[in-house]
Amino acid sequence: MTHHGAGTRTRILGTLLPGFDGPVLPEWVARMLGEGLAGVCLFGENIESAPQLRRLTDAIRAANPRALIAIDEEGGDVTRLFYDRGAPWPGNAVLGRLDDEAATAAVATSVGRALREAGVNLDFAPDADVNSDPLNPVIGVRSFGAAPSLVARHVAAWTTALQREGVAASVKHFPGHGDTAQDSHAELPVVDVTPEVLRARELVPFAAAVEAGAATVMTSHIVLPQVDPTGPATFSRPLLQGVLREELGFDGVVVSDALDMAGASGTIGIPAAAVRALDAGCDLLCIGTKNTGAQLEEIVGQVERALADGALAEERLDDASGRVAALAGSLADADPLAGVEPAAAAPTPVVPSAERVAASFRVDRAALAALGEPGRRWVVVRLDANASPAIGVVPWGPFAALAARHPAALAASATDIPAEACVLAIGRDNERHPSTRSAIDALRTAHPLVVTVDMGWPGPDPRYAELATFGASALVGDALVHLLETQGALR
Repeated sequence: MTHHGAGTRTRILGTLLPGFDGPVLPEWVARMLGEGLAGVCLFGENIESAPQLRRLTDAIRAANPRALIAIDEEGGDVTRLFYDRGAPWPGNAVLGRLDDEAATAAVATSVGRALREAGVNLDFAPDADVNSDPLNPVIGVRSFGAAPSLVARHVAAWTTALQREGVAASVKHFPGHGDTAQDSHAELPVVDVTPEVLRARELVPFAAAVEAGAATVMTSHIVLPQVDPTGPATFSRPLLQGVLREELGFDGVVVSDALDMAGASGTIGIPAAAVRALDAGCDLLCIGTKNTGAQLEEIVGQVERALADGALAEERLDDASGRVAALAGSLADADPLAGVEPAAAAPTPVVPSAERVAASFRVDRAALAALGEPGRRWVVVRLDANASPAIGVVPWGPFAALAARHPAALAASATDIPAEACVLAIGRDNERHPSTRSAIDALRTAHPLVVTVDMGWPGPDPRYAELATFGASALVGDALVHLLETQGALR
């Protein structure tokens, strides 16, 4: 799959996907796109409004008509299109609880259409991780669930529907980040399971995604010592070539997770990580956020040296750049912005309503009954904890809706609540954060009744998740308000 006629620099650039700072295309990115840079990855900091985003993607295409324009739009807590207000979709964990593949397809269709209108052609979604550890710090509600077969069905439905809209899917995080207690943004997680467990659990959704025709698969920066103890999956030939290519039969583009994450480059630096990822079998290297031209030049130089000293084979670079060029070409040839409208005649997808989303919540019956008891005065307190870098600083939960419709119910802080009031304590991943657990315990000693709401993935202790929403997107927040209004806690 040789990238015919291209020089070494062009072929190297043809495997790189940097991010950049700000809402306007920097000169260095435009120049490198003209030299053959594969494309760019957009983040929340690059987006101010829909018109601005379209101007930006138009500028990228003007610099390179075959550029890959990628984004992390998972349709839930991880959103870039709605970074300023939260996503209007329910997120994967809610979809898994609904277990309606048509609803999942409708969300993916809606996501795909929004991305096409924005000029984006590669989505780093869906998440195929089986969330087997309820205290997972980086996956959680990004997963469709803890059962491999359920996750597989919804990953396939999401992938098929998204790609029907002309946007390439990137199924992640191969070979599965769901059984981790560490976040690979900050450290290198280890998943110490046998190959048999890997095949029976983690690989099931990826096999379904390959069968569904996923255009790309994204790697994870996790070590599986019983398969390859030498380093993370992103740097593992046994996993990328042996398992993904040969065993699962994947023939598309292998994308690295961001190489600026500690799990990849924390000890060796991004340029060395780029060489190792290419050598292992990654084709398209996601570099990270707020990159610079100088960083890209360092990467190009390191890859050139690796080619010269034999640490990286020319054939591997040819294969990688060729696969990326083929994907970019196929997307450009079917570009809806050039007049081709994939699925143009399809009806508008029906995304699950707030009422239906509320029906998916896990609710303790006693807590629900308490919310509806007449005469109680409920005050809502927000319990913030640091979100994963994958989510960022997106507004979350019901607080915008409450401020608009029930401002008197919102407490300024946990100390700004009358002693006689009943408290609705709303947080995310409550049990996982010691500060949140301590705040809830203190509220219980100060007030006659406290009901806890976890808008993340709840842990095993029910005291911190009497009501669990399995997501905190804007739609899930509206669904929570709907439930509280219906129950009578908000009047």
